[in-house]
Amino acid sequence: MIRIISITLACMLDLIFGDPQFKYHPVCLIGKLISGTEKLLFLLFPAKKRARILSGAVLVLVVCGVSTFVPWVILHFLYRWKFFAGFAVETFFCYQLLAMKSLKTESMKVYYALKTQGVESARRAVALIVGRDTEVLDEKGIAKAAVETVAENASDGVIAPLFYMMLFGGAGGFFYKAVNTMDSMVGYKNERYEDFGRAAAKTDDVLNFLPARICGIFLAVSAFLLGYDGKGAFRIFFRDRKNHASPNSAQGEAAVAGALQVQLGGDAWYFGKLYHKLTIGDNKRDIEPEDIVRANRILYGCGILGWALFAGAYGIFWYILQMFTR
Repeated sequence: MIRIISITLACMLDLIFGDPQFKYHPVCLIGKLISGTEKLLFLLFPAKKRARILSGAVLVLVVCGVSTFVPWVILHFLYRWKFFAGFAVETFFCYQLLAMKSLKTESMKVYYALKTQGVESARRAVALIVGRDTEVLDEKGIAKAAVETVAENASDGVIAPLFYMMLFGGAGGFFYKAVNTMDSMVGYKNERYEDFGRAAAKTDDVLNFLPARICGIFLAVSAFLLGYDGKGAFRIFFRDRKNHASPNSAQGEAAVAGALQVQLGGDAWYFGKLYHKLTIGDNKRDIEPEDIVRANRILYGCGILGWALFAGAYGIFWYILQMFTR
């Protein structure tokens, strides 16, 4: 029960305060570790395809090893020293790995900008949470980008961390966050990272494979429970969840698109270049700023559902295990 209580408190802290912003945030430290290791590896390995692929694999091993071992050692010694100290620190660790309220907060800045400050301000707000070029986006494009961000990151920021923390504790959460951060920093198909970032991108695909699909189902269930088009959410999820270059990114987007009866995806500009992408969902109506609010409601329902089901499954598993080992 200790792990369930710790993660439950972490979820409550995230719902109340959001992701804490400070100099020594774990993701910031992992980011610095990735940047420093990357620079060193680019110096040590020659600029050849195989060498870049190998050095990228070394990056994954180093960053995952350090990011998992350090919190594991800290928690191991704290629990041995004083149980409450270990419990408190693990709860704080888990809290920092969740991003449900922060995802809502940042996306709602786009909503309020659209409603009160105009398109230019909204473009600046959405540029902080998406990787595409925002200068060409109109009001509908901005709203769509914000909704897509909420839907896609429901897995990365909520369900996947919960999944790995429930299975492996705070150290397991750090392992996942290290891989996810690497993918966001080096998992690009450009000249610098095409080969070097391949290992990080593939590892992220593997780790997110199951959580992304669970997340899509949870989003569809959440939409149904909240009175949105739950039937449409499941229909579009099973139909369009593979309409993306990434095997995981469209899972959540498909469920949310179906729930809101809008069309997501489609062509987008990145670094001045137009990329042709498949659409997700049916264009039953035009997307609007209010869809950002609706997407966040579905996100919160998904997060609460994920916590409840993961905690319940984990508790039942250990109860049955204890029955057979007595």
